[in-house]
Amino acid sequence: MGNNNFWKYGLAVGAGVAIGALGAVLLSRGSIDLKKTAATLLSHGMDIKEKAAAFVETAKENIDDLAAEARHEQEMRKAGEQKS
Repeated sequence: MGNNNFWKYGLAVGAGVAIGALGAVLLSRGSIDLKKTAATLLSHGMDIKEKAAAFVETAKENIDDLAAEARHEQEMRKAGEQKS
């Protein structure tokens, strides 16, 4: 469970850094509407966060499914060994 949070927060921090860098570049280029630009950047950051969270959740589900299949196969193997 701790590893899941590591990736989730790591991706969020990485997205924040990327968005901040993009904002700094935009501000240094001249006169822009700061409020509109900030809202746009936050909007894109939220999109990235949602996509990262969905990716992490899908990966977790796949790992959980794989572990369940492995447990089932282990139980079947043990049952077969007990019959012999």
